[in-house]
Amino acid sequence: MDLIRNRPTRRASAETFTGEAWIEDVAGRDRAGARIRVGLVRFAPGARNSWHAHALGQTLRILDGVGRTQVRGGEVMEVRAGDTVIAEPGEWHWHGAAPDQFMSHLAMWEVPADGPETEWGPLVSDAEYSGEPAGGA
Repeated sequence: MDLIRNRPTRRASAETFTGEAWIEDVAGRDRAGARIRVGLVRFAPGARNSWHAHALGQTLRILDGVGRTQVRGGEVMEVRAGDTVIAEPGEWHWHGAAPDQFMSHLAMWEVPADGPETEWGPLVSDAEYSGEPAGGA
């Protein structure tokens, strides 16, 4: 058994995120052969990641705040603490904070035996991000 204390938090790359976001690796990156990745991501208001797809899909658990997510071709959806979002394998999507709220989530995905685990696309435009979200309550 390993106990890992005080994992470093790093600022998300401007190449794949708009706005200020911070990432902390929770599981998978420090263990050779690990087949799962788990990251804690904290988004400042308005921050979001780029369009991307995971070879084996991705699950998000919203921990706090209010956010937005969208599947390519779908409508922007509002997400809140306690919600779980599942992106199917190869499904292009993005996620981030609402314009006036912070949002944190756990992001979990599997690592394929071969090939890339994540494919990154373009940054989400302000027009895409600003779509009126569905599912707000």
